[in-house]
Amino acid sequence: MEPSAPPAALPKLSELSLHQLGFVNGHFKEPHDLRGAPLLFTELNNYCSDLDVNLLHLRRTITKRAVSWISRSFATKASLRRINHNLENLCLCTSQCGIGPRRIQKILGEELPRLVKELRRIENIRKYVDFSLKVEAVVGDLEDAVFYSVNQRRRSILSAKLPDPLIDFQKKQERLLQAIKSMNEIEEMLAGVKEFKCQWHHLMESVDSRVDKALAVLRPQILADHRALLASLGWPPKLSSSEVENGQMSSVPNPLVLMHVDKRERYSQSFLDLCALQHVQTRREERELNFSGQKDNDVGLWAIDELVMPIASRMEYHFTKWLEQPEFIFGLAFKITEDFIVGVDDVLQPLIDKARLVRYSAKEAWVTAIVHMVSVFMEKRLFPFLAEGYKAKDLRSGVISSWLHLIDLIVAFDKRMKSLVNLDTCLFMGEHERFEGFLRGVSVLRIFCDRPEWLKIWGKIELKDGWKKLKVELKDERVWLIDKKCGAAAHIGTQSEQFLLSTREDFKAPLVAEFALKISWDMIERSETFPAILARAQFIRLAAGRFLWHFFNVLVLRCKRTEFFLDNPDDDALMRICGSINAARYIESKLHEWTDDVNFLEMKITENNSILHNRDVRNDTCFFWEEIKSLVELETNWLLEIIGVVLRQFESLCWDDVQNKGCFEQLVEHTTPDRILRVGDLTVSMGLIEALDGLRSQLEFLKTILNPKDFLDLWRSVAEGVDHYISRSILTSGIEFSSKVIDQFGVDMNALFLVFQPFCVRPEAFFPCIRETLKLLTMSGEEAKHLQLVRSNDASRIKGLRFCGISHLSFDQVDRVLRNKTL
Repeated sequence: MEPSAPPAALPKLSELSLHQLGFVNGHFKEPHDLRGAPLLFTELNNYCSDLDVNLLHLRRTITKRAVSWISRSFATKASLRRINHNLENLCLCTSQCGIGPRRIQKILGEELPRLVKELRRIENIRKYVDFSLKVEAVVGDLEDAVFYSVNQRRRSILSAKLPDPLIDFQKKQERLLQAIKSMNEIEEMLAGVKEFKCQWHHLMESVDSRVDKALAVLRPQILADHRALLASLGWPPKLSSSEVENGQMSSVPNPLVLMHVDKRERYSQSFLDLCALQHVQTRREERELNFSGQKDNDVGLWAIDELVMPIASRMEYHFTKWLEQPEFIFGLAFKITEDFIVGVDDVLQPLIDKARLVRYSAKEAWVTAIVHMVSVFMEKRLFPFLAEGYKAKDLRSGVISSWLHLIDLIVAFDKRMKSLVNLDTCLFMGEHERFEGFLRGVSVLRIFCDRPEWLKIWGKIELKDGWKKLKVELKDERVWLIDKKCGAAAHIGTQSEQFLLSTREDFKAPLVAEFALKISWDMIERSETFPAILARAQFIRLAAGRFLWHFFNVLVLRCKRTEFFLDNPDDDALMRICGSINAARYIESKLHEWTDDVNFLEMKITENNSILHNRDVRNDTCFFWEEIKSLVELETNWLLEIIGVVLRQFESLCWDDVQNKGCFEQLVEHTTPDRILRVGDLTVSMGLIEALDGLRSQLEFLKTILNPKDFLDLWRSVAEGVDHYISRSILTSGIEFSSKVIDQFGVDMNALFLVFQPFCVRPEAFFPCIRETLKLLTMSGEEAKHLQLVRSNDASRIKGLRFCGISHLSFDQVDRVLRNKTL
């Protein structure tokens, strides 16, 4: 092979940089590494060629993109010339040298990023200047339109000649439309600069300030012209004082319906102008709220508010005379609303549709405005007086009755007002559906949303009134009676259907539970028209929630004051305990039903998301979760107490019989009671008869007074306790099981199973330890010997026991039973 061409003269080591020295040292550590120099030289040449191509492409790209900016900035042109020259030098340098110089690193690492940053700055300045010029032109048009309108009004006032109303109205409309058009354009421009909002903050503030000044001049003029037009139409209508005072007010004529054609056109145009101006203002507020991350609040329609304000002043004149008779206030407000709502809808709804205000309805805006007017009057003239009177102890009793009466009137008034809006759709919607959605805000109760101290007073008043009603009922002991007939004779085949409970009778709950739930639900229904979800949730917690806690304390105290006698539990004591358990179970089911309602789900979500209720809600998925948890604890604790009493009595009656080693050889000579088995000459053991009979009578009695769900848990728990007690006693007593003793034990256990026969088809399934003990005692000798020989390890023992059908007894227990078996 011929040697390759000699390389170009290499530079001296002193001329190499640290980076280059490191590169050489890294590839040529040993003398034999020089053999790879040709390959490394080829790779470096290829790498430099790729760099040349990339640099050429970069130069062309930058040149192409920079050409478009040459005409805009001389500084940019000079920079491009310099970088173009540097790139050309760079290409020449890289073509002569295998490794690029430091200059390329400086260009790529410093000058190019600096150039890009400068280009972006120039582009932002250009956008800022273009936007400023455009918005300045539009704001100038707005200010010109407003200035012309002001001068036109002044000339009209100072002119000796009366202007033509039609021509004057047309000129005002042209300038007004121009001003509204300019404001819409400004909003579109400002809404499109979200990315520059922080950088152009001062510019946008300046624009908003100038628009606010224009609106401060324009809106009063439009409102003044609109009010003058309403006055010329005969609005507000006159209210006859005599008829109002007598409460026999006839229908009031609606000037909106009686307008002539020319005035109707002028009013329609004025209405549309006011709607257009409100639409612009709404857009401005939404833009500001979106920038700040807040939520918008629903507001009324300005044109409708202008109809309500003048008529409200006349209505308030009569309201002040009826402070002691608030029912007249609500009656007059409803009458005026009802008389004008049809005309308002017929005349104004087409105009609202023409103005494209899709979120507004003439009926809803009219009703909302009247309700708001009544709310303001109540907030200023009635509730402050009642709140102060509640703080005075000598006036509190009278204030409570007046407060509750006023709330009743408000709730009835809110529902009547909402029904006016839903007149067209009420036939196709349910009672609950009619009062949801947009109409949530149509409520006089909105005053409690802004005054939490009044909300607390209202909650206390409702709580005291409900507790007062409950205490009257608690004086009669008959409210705690349990209907024993319900479900007492149900067939076993329909037992699963008994647990689909719905009524108080199904739960065997006393009447007092139904009465307590009714009081709580009445409180909840009184807050149905609350406009704010969180405020309604707070009221329900203050009133209905606290009332339920008071009633829970009544149930607990009734249970604690009941004494059990171990030898002979009193039936009355059991009925008292079971009555409380049934009441708790019934209330728990009702609270579950309530919390499934979408309104309670919405309130719970709002509570969890609110700062005022920021708490641990990992398992708190329903509104009445804490109340339900307390009820479940009450039911569980006192059900366990009853189970303990039943088991202790059974244990005390059969203790001697079970613990006596010769008990099963003492046969009963006389005739046994009903349901006691006889196998040949064997009868139930003497000591067990009384215990089984007492257990049977107690379970039958508990079945008649306890609700089916809790009774199911009770008898299964009793069966489990008896199974554990008897099996443990057999293992610890050391009884020797002869064939006769085994037969006697089988008879006794069959008698035990008969006690639970009315509650299930196979009662022996609920006595697994006793069942397996009988299986061991009746096992053949070979099988028993096989089990006793299985001693290798735990796994083989468990496998052997399971093979024989033994799963509830340990190997030691099995071994002990088999060792006591004497055949």
